[in-house]
Amino acid sequence: MAASTSFFKQSGTTATLQATFNQTVADAQAAQAAAETAQTAAEAAQTAAENARDTANNHASNAQQSAATTSTAETNSAASAAAAATSEANSSTSETNSATSEANSSTSASNASTSASNAATSETNAAASAASAASNSSSTSSDATATAADAVATAADRVQTGLDATATAADAVSTAADAATASTAASNASTSETNAAASNTLAQQWASQTTGIVDSTEYAAKAWAIGGTGVTNTAGAGASKDWATKATTVDGTEHSAKSYAAGTLSALNGSAKQWALGGGGSFDRDTAVTGSGITAEYSARYWANQAANSAQDFVDVYYGAFTNDTAAEDYQINDNLGSVNVGDLYFDSTNNVMRVRSFSGWNDVATDTTNFATKGFATAMAIAL
Repeated sequence: MAASTSFFKQSGTTATLQATFNQTVADAQAAQAAAETAQTAAEAAQTAAENARDTANNHASNAQQSAATTSTAETNSAASAAAAATSEANSSTSETNSATSEANSSTSASNASTSASNAATSETNAAASAASAASNSSSTSSDATATAADAVATAADRVQTGLDATATAADAVSTAADAATASTAASNASTSETNAAASNTLAQQWASQTTGIVDSTEYAAKAWAIGGTGVTNTAGAGASKDWATKATTVDGTEHSAKSYAAGTLSALNGSAKQWALGGGGSFDRDTAVTGSGITAEYSARYWANQAANSAQDFVDVYYGAFTNDTAAEDYQINDNLGSVNVGDLYFDSTNNVMRVRSFSGWNDVATDTTNFATKGFATAMAIAL
């Protein structure tokens, strides 16, 4: 009766060993599944990072194009400013010429006045000579010759007066032409200055405007880089900085590369960091990444810990191979830092038999001989064969 009781106890220990082994296998499978889930999450994070990189590259290209437009506008602004400076110089030259022509006109007018005075004097002299000739018919031929000379001088003065008047008119025409040229040059200079100011303003807008589109076509380089009206939190848009570092959605739908890599995205089945370390905002190992209860999914770190615990549980029950009972117990207590319990097992390498710990000490694992052949039957079968 005592032997039968020991056999059942030993059989119960074997069932415990089998259950422990089965649990270890189950935990290892769960750890493998968690590792696969973590790998899937990491791949999703990589894909999200690549998408964010492509989006950032697109926005960087837009920013580069905006910068090129800015450079062109600045070049146009510089050219316009140079044209304005040239026009201003031409205007100044024209004004100088106009002043010179005006001075020449004044001089010609003075000369004409002098000539007219000389003509009047000559005419008076001619009249006096004629009167003298009429009253003194007996004047000498020398007087007649003087009168003729005076008449010639008068005629010469009148010719000079006509020449002076012609020069005055020419100067007046030149002055009017110079004034018209100066007016046109001043107008052109003003237009160039206006165009230069407009180009400079547009260049500044392409470089730094964050309040909307520039020139009714596209957003500025600064808006694509750090955000602005029409770019930040806008479907199909988003600034390069937001795609790289923003903790929430960038365009109202997709999260940034940082969110997918290290965020707390429970609503999106967790980030790569959560699947690796643990769920929640503190990345706790024993907090589910998604779901709860029987639908809870945990991180790779959680399942690795479970597998390690299961392996340790198995080691605490089965010590391994040792030469005797004392060596097995010494390993369990001093090396494995455990305790010797009923049902523990080790393999006796000296006698090639499995040993189990019972309440009375270590015993060989018993074998069920119920279905073995009897001695007589075995002898008969041996003779027959």
